Amino acid sequence: MSEQERAEEIRRVMVIAAHPDDPEFSCAGTVAKWAAMGREITYLLLTSGDKGSHDAAVRPGQIAGRREEEQRAAATVLGVKEVIYLNYPDGVLENTLELRRRLCLILRERQPDVVLTIDPWRHYQLHPDHRAAGQAALDAIFAAREWYIFPEQLLGERQPWRVKEAYLFWAQDPDHWEDVSETVNQRIAALKNHRSQVEQRLDTLEERVRQGLREAGKDHGLEYAEAFKRLKF
Repeated sequence: MSEQERAEEIRRVMVIAAHPDDPEFSCAGTVAKWAAMGREITYLLLTSGDKGSHDAAVRPGQIAGRREEEQRAAATVLGVKEVIYLNYPDGVLENTLELRRRLCLILRERQPDVVLTIDPWRHYQLHPDHRAAGQAALDAIFAAREWYIFPEQLLGERQPWRVKEAYLFWAQDPDHWEDVSETVNQRIAALKNHRSQVEQRLDTLEERVRQGLREAGKDHGLEYAEAFKRLKF
């Protein structure tokens, strides 16, 4: 199958990440680009970011509610169809069998052709939620295609589901670059919706994003690019 034929088969995309704002800090230009192409994009966020504040007067439920709203607003800018929250506690996420089972069922139900998620093997990735989210997503992709892993999910007409590709963002060894020159402004606009996280650095945010995307694209003939490790299944 040619790359063109493979691209035409991609209709549904799921972004699996740990926190609200992870997609906007990693792959939002690609998300906006693919949404404009007519692909259906779903965000699946494992936590609601309830530890995302240094203000001791703000309770976790309050910051989680605010961050969920910010993420929905950012997703709207990009053309994302739906944002799903699993509401695991922020900061202590683990790749448990229960999480893998839950993600496997969602993949079998939603049937994404492509999953974008965090590279769990990046050297010195200190955030445990990021490692756990990426590993759980990839473990669930493997499980979802197997008849005898979580077979209790295969009720009625439901069958295993084979994801075609995974794109790992924040990758240790990227081998694929998406041209986001036409959607860089959408990525920046979406990111600015996460005011609880970026308000103190709004004056430098846009240039920092542009500089990172320019750096990613400079050796590949692209003005702005997002880098991924691309896995084909």
